[in-house]
Parts: sequence; C-alpha cells; structure tokens
Amino acid sequence: MNLRIMEKEDVPLVTDWYNNSDFLGEFVWFRQFSRQEREKFFENLPPDSKVFLIEKKDGTKVGTIAHFLNGQLLEIGYILTSSERGKGYCTEAVQIMVDYLFLSKETVRIQASADPRNLASQRVLEKVGFTKEGTLRKSLFLKGEWADLSVYSILREEWKEPKILTKTTQKE
Repeated sequence: MNLRIMEKEDVPLVTDWYNNSDFLGEFVWFRQFSRQEREKFFENLPPDSKVFLIEKKDGTKVGTIAHFLNGQLLEIGYILTSSERGKGYCTEAVQIMVDYLFLSKETVRIQASADPRNLASQRVLEKVGFTKEGTLRKSLFLKGEWADLSVYSILREEWKEPKILTKTTQKE
C-alpha cells in the first residue's frame, strides 16, 4: 500500500467518489461538488493541509486520507472505496500518516473523529493507538438529522517510534 499526494489529474476521480453516496457510505456527510469546485478547493488548501490518495501496490486507487488543521489541532480524515473496506488498507494508511506527521511536524497530538455507529473506523483508530476521548453530541448534520461524533487522539509520547515508516541513513 502507498500514499501519494493528490495531484490535479486526480480531481475527476476524487470528485466522482465524493459525489457518490455509495462511496461515502452511511457515516459521511453528503454534499455535491462540481469538478471545478473540487479543483478550487484543493488548490486553496492551507499549507498545513494535504490530501493523499491511498493506492494498492499495483497502483489501484482505493481511497483518500488527509491531514488538516482544525483550529490549532492537527486532525486526520480518511475514506476507502466500499469494495476495499475490511482489508487492512485503512489501518495501514492511518499508521503511515501518523508516522509521517510525528516525524515531520512538531505536533504533540493528532486527532480524528468517527461516527459512534461506525465501528470499523473506531477499530482502525484503536489499532493504530488512538484513544477515545469523548463524544461531541449532535455536532454533525448527517442525512437529515443531527449525529454525534466520537473524538480520538494519539499523543507523541504514546506513539514513541515509527511503526511503518523507518528512518534511513544517508550514504556518503
């Protein structure tokens, strides 16, 4: 599995994914965007925000994972195509992202949120070492009703060292 920064040529695919309620599933808010709107969105991301494509070893694109600032908090979000869920790709992508963020940024905390009914997403976060901190009640309007969000975090001292990414030494 590989993560790579989303490029302009990926916008049509990602737009199609995010405009498809089957891709988003039952726990993600649904909002339609044109390709032009989505392109502008990605062009105007703040410098501390990045969207990555999740790719299988053969190059097949299976989802996205992003990191962004939510106020002063570093947050991640992720989603996979429905046919690739439950195969470990999301757990691996989240672990790679956590390693990358703790190795490249001076952050002490990474957080993520999940719908309390989304047991698969909660398992992903817990496998990577995130701790559930609490529930934000009725904090997201989702498919015609207010939904709760469970907040998870991992602290630098809980992470300790890379699990997937490793430090390399330069050859002289």
